[in-house]
Amino acid sequence: MTVREPSVGRVRASADRIRRVVPLEARDRRWLTLAVVPSVVAVFVYLLTNPYPAYGAGLYVQIAEEIIAGGYAPPTRIPGYTADGVPFAYPPLQFYVLAALLDFGADPVAVARFLPSVAVVAAQVPVYLLARDYTGSRPTGAVAAAMVALNPQILEWHISAGGVVRGFAFLYALTAIYAGYHVFTSGSRSAVLAGLLTFGLTLLTHPTYSLFVVVTYLLFWAVLDRSLGGLARGAVVGLGGTAVAAPWFGWIATVHGIGTFTAASSTHGGIGGGLDALYGAVSVYTAVPFAAAAYLLFVRREWFLPAWFVAAELLFQQPRFSYTAGAFALAATGLDVVRRTGVLDRTGGRNVDWRAVGAATLILVGTVGGGTYLAYEMSLTTDPSTPEFLDDEAVAAMEWAAAETPEDATFVVLGDAAEWFPASAERTILVGPWGVEWEGAESYEPQLDAYTDVSRCQNVACVEETTATVGANPDYVYVPKGRYTVRGAGVVQFGTLDRSFEQSPRWERAFENEGVVIYRAVDAA
Repeated sequence: MTVREPSVGRVRASADRIRRVVPLEARDRRWLTLAVVPSVVAVFVYLLTNPYPAYGAGLYVQIAEEIIAGGYAPPTRIPGYTADGVPFAYPPLQFYVLAALLDFGADPVAVARFLPSVAVVAAQVPVYLLARDYTGSRPTGAVAAAMVALNPQILEWHISAGGVVRGFAFLYALTAIYAGYHVFTSGSRSAVLAGLLTFGLTLLTHPTYSLFVVVTYLLFWAVLDRSLGGLARGAVVGLGGTAVAAPWFGWIATVHGIGTFTAASSTHGGIGGGLDALYGAVSVYTAVPFAAAAYLLFVRREWFLPAWFVAAELLFQQPRFSYTAGAFALAATGLDVVRRTGVLDRTGGRNVDWRAVGAATLILVGTVGGGTYLAYEMSLTTDPSTPEFLDDEAVAAMEWAAAETPEDATFVVLGDAAEWFPASAERTILVGPWGVEWEGAESYEPQLDAYTDVSRCQNVACVEETTATVGANPDYVYVPKGRYTVRGAGVVQFGTLDRSFEQSPRWERAFENEGVVIYRAVDAA
């Protein structure tokens, strides 16, 4: 299999000319439906098992509220997260979308729970189209989409609350990549325009997904069209997308300085962060697509998909990018094996496409099995993929803090509920890493260490000593009871911290329900 074979690597020229104008045809209807069904099932399972959104979007909500308060002018800093607040240096697009929804009266927690699902389902369309056009097979396009939709490692970062940003970044990036395939195979002007606009949207949404697009375009050029014309078209997309995002780049450079663009990368693995994976155990999610990539490279002499998978594996610390590329490699490998063996070719003189029947069966069986697995995993008390940072007791405690504490009161919140606290309680947390990455590793790492350490403390002395490492002297300390999470991982509070606070002359109980107890510093009373 090579990219020049019309049956696998490239759609026939006549079909490509049609798709320059109409990417979807009547024949795509059933296969696109099958491509979308797994994501709908995944969304249904998630919403059924998560009455509150997984992970956190409290900082995102706080940013949106600041945008609204400033009349939709970009805020300079976001209060509530650490004593001095944090810079607003995030790409702004989705925060303005969120602000508009909140301005129309939407509930922040409900938006964080439901909005990412829209992106999860919509992203299946460019996945299907890219796999369909690359392999020349609609069933293969649907299979690739199903594998992306049901991969828990991909799903958790897009369907959870952070999917308000990341889910849409994934959608925009995949659309830009689909357009990029046609930029380098057909030279279509409409593909160049679509790539330019969607790359611009990606830049305005998330930097890591933008880099994913750039890397993919470079590989497209290197494998599909190493001509000056191809280079020029790719440059038009890159420069045009940058022009779309230029006002934001200019604003950040003016307000926060050029160094802001590199500050966050030093805290989240940065370029080449995936190299760390070489020193650890290889998961099945990596080993299986790696085997498929090796098959394509050494058996079929196909370069793009293996290079795409390896590049994503090595360049990005976040495995969701390599798993996405790996889904395409697996689907293409399956198609080639079926074609070579002829196991599912049409037989008996009947007009039955057994390859299509096999693909549809695989998708439906995979959806049932994958949906069942997701339901099991997401309903575990120690749910590893979609842990909730909020529950009824946490919400009640934050409502109490908003109503019963001074507006300038400061808190240290143990556990992941801290991420939601400033947005929900409208009070400042002194310890927490959220948003601090924009100030660089020298600020981020101490806050991250203090937050994770204090959230595991078992006595008052530990809390006081740990918070002091970042100069924090809180008026209140929020202590969750029982099981809670720290950075998504489960922690069990056995009550020793509660008893230590009760016995300390420096603290008094100010609030308590079945899930949370809040202590007030005696000198703050």
